[in-house]
Amino acid sequence: MPLPKPDKKYTYADYLTWPAEKKMEIIDGIPYMQAAPSWQHQSISGELYRQISNYLVNKSCRVFAAPFDLCLVESGTSDEESDKVVQPDIVVICNESNLKKTGYFGVPTLIIEISSPATSRLDRVFKFNMYEKAGVKEYWIVDSDGKFINVFTLQANHRYGRPETYTEENQLPTSVFSDLLIDLEKVFAKI
Repeated sequence: MPLPKPDKKYTYADYLTWPAEKKMEIIDGIPYMQAAPSWQHQSISGELYRQISNYLVNKSCRVFAAPFDLCLVESGTSDEESDKVVQPDIVVICNESNLKKTGYFGVPTLIIEISSPATSRLDRVFKFNMYEKAGVKEYWIVDSDGKFINVFTLQANHRYGRPETYTEENQLPTSVFSDLLIDLEKVFAKI
């Protein structure tokens, strides 16, 4: 793939033309290359996915793990024109009608990003603002080194409130599923 042009904004249509082995995301038209995740990242992701997936058995929502395309399509914009194409580490969707093409086109209920030094700025600034603006009800940022999770919940004013922070000693409750508790001791046990 040629280097991105600084004066060009990229879209989902461009994304579809890129080689599949190039792991890319587009945030506000700017492409970002993703590095391969560490084994610690994969361990955390696998355990979070397992616990959420087990909880969602026989429920209407579904959980997906990266690689999985999420297109946040703004009103009045076609899927192909979307300039927000990301691959969250874990995404929970509760409207299956928006599953199409290579992933999900709409606003998920819950997004989890497992942050690393290489992705911290994207996760904590660019994606944070993008998910908040889109109306994602709950956004988790996992810090694998510190073994904690910041949980941001969308408030009535359409902004994320002050984060709740949970460590490996805690059970993490969610606002979107009142009877789900994530056992963080298991999430961080093997890293």
